[in-house]
Amino acid sequence: MTHDCSFLTSLDLDGDVSFGDSDRDSHAGDWGTAADERVRPDAVVFAESTEDVSEVLAAADERRVPVTPFAAGTSLEANATPTHAGVSLDLTRMDAVLDVRPDDLQIDVEPGVYGSAIDEAVAEHGLWFPPLPSSGDISTVGGMIANDASGMQTVEYGEVGDWVLGLEAVLADGSVIETGSRAVKTSSGYNVGDLLVGSEGTLAVVTRATLELAGRPEQIRGGRALFPTLDDAASAVFDAVRSGVDVAKIELVDATSATMANEYSGTDLPDVPTVFLEFHADNGIEAEIDFCRTIFEAHDVERFDQAPDDEGMAELWQARKDLAFAVRSYDPDLTATSPGDVTVPISDYPTIVRYVRDLADEHDLLIPCFGHAGDGNLHYSVLVDESDPAEVESGKEVSEQIVRKALELGGTSTGEHGIGTGKREYLVAEHCDAGVEAMRRIKRALDPNDTLNPGKIFPETADEERLWVEAPDRDGPSSDAS
Repeated sequence: MTHDCSFLTSLDLDGDVSFGDSDRDSHAGDWGTAADERVRPDAVVFAESTEDVSEVLAAADERRVPVTPFAAGTSLEANATPTHAGVSLDLTRMDAVLDVRPDDLQIDVEPGVYGSAIDEAVAEHGLWFPPLPSSGDISTVGGMIANDASGMQTVEYGEVGDWVLGLEAVLADGSVIETGSRAVKTSSGYNVGDLLVGSEGTLAVVTRATLELAGRPEQIRGGRALFPTLDDAASAVFDAVRSGVDVAKIELVDATSATMANEYSGTDLPDVPTVFLEFHADNGIEAEIDFCRTIFEAHDVERFDQAPDDEGMAELWQARKDLAFAVRSYDPDLTATSPGDVTVPISDYPTIVRYVRDLADEHDLLIPCFGHAGDGNLHYSVLVDESDPAEVESGKEVSEQIVRKALELGGTSTGEHGIGTGKREYLVAEHCDAGVEAMRRIKRALDPNDTLNPGKIFPETADEERLWVEAPDRDGPSSDAS
């Protein structure tokens, strides 16, 4: 399907409109979009202001033209893929840090600001933004809010959404709304801001965010613990969290992932199940580390090493950060069927880790596992040889079994990547028919013409039909000249 987007050239925009092949190709998918699932938008708008976003959405909604928000393109479930073509709304030029209020521990930013830029902007005040995901250096604030991103420090600091105080956002019809306030709490009306967090651009487009900050801890220590088996490592993590160890990061890496990390990052991690740790405190940090060591010793830990200095700690965490890239590049003959990110109650973390390992053995598949173990989040990739149809089918079956098991344990199909197009089939199983229908009603109320990022989240959009409104026939696509 194509849409006539020539109306964009008549809008009075601060930014630019492009119909060029290069721009359309670069916006046809994100990091999680398979090559055969990429969809070229009919046009790309590089917005530079809230007014730009409002004008584009209002004009597109009037014509029933889909609009898909786009930023860094680092999402993993095709969240930013324009599945029904139309307009790709690029927000990367809206990248200003608008205001820093150190006395209030707050910052106002536009959606195209990268996560690392927040910490740079507030560092002189001794502040930081704790919930940044592992991809914070290459992900934007708008994308993080859209997916309610989280990362290694979620176990202590929570998700990005927990640090959002207020939003400016544009609805599908171009209306500009504001949610929340600069106060740290409110009981005023519906919490619309929380509704927009995690909505993947299907309800509104965020154009400004007020975020809460925190003071940097005076003491930071990191290290790693090596275990003889994956069961021992997973059980140690559960025991540490249950026992109340005050840990800021606690990450599990299996032996396969360690091998991949070494090859990609040039590190020398032992090829054994490993738990990476980081502790934050203003005082008494050594006592907390000793407490954790004692618990790990009850689970047959083989080594418990602290990083010797900041440089050693940075190297330690870089290997963990690089794992997603390491898995992809490990074997050119193998392709990941899905970027799994199930999350379960912490008491069942050893259960889901063991389940994945047993499936890998049963089906003779390579399934590296790692993740934010402290909050029950397990990342995995089922690697298959695409030239072997039987292996591909087996990989898909295993991927589905893992998600179903996580739901059976009371968990979720996606802890941080979002539903996008890859997890739609599990929405009803996780939320029941009535729950999903409530989501549909919200979507219809805020986007009655289904123009905002159609094709995402809801199960019935797995085909090529729009959710409830068909776009009217137009004369054809606009010119390809930019």
